[in-house]
Amino acid sequence: MTSIAYYVAAALAEIAGCFAFWAWFRLGKSVGWLVPGMGSLALFAILLTRIDSDFAGRAYAAYGGVYIAASLAWLWGIEKQQPGQWDLIGAMICLIGAALILWGPRN
Repeated sequence: MTSIAYYVAAALAEIAGCFAFWAWFRLGKSVGWLVPGMGSLALFAILLTRIDSDFAGRAYAAYGGVYIAASLAWLWGIEKQQPGQWDLIGAMICLIGAALILWGPRN
């Protein structure tokens, strides 16, 4: 699996896990939502360790851009709220930054 696929899978796992907590705490859902939420967050952590990077900090920094774009996809696909123009422009800027962090030249 490539780094991009790991990043996307990690983002979906993290967002799903955090949403489970959101659903319990903010939407009044059952405490049972926390069990799959915690499992999803553990999966997120495992997936993020699979990123092909010599340093954790660089892997985490690049992940931030992917997380932002995936969060907007969640907003649109799951919460049925269309991201605005500035949401999309901001996500593109973040993805460009993530690409520079991942694939920029190193000394």
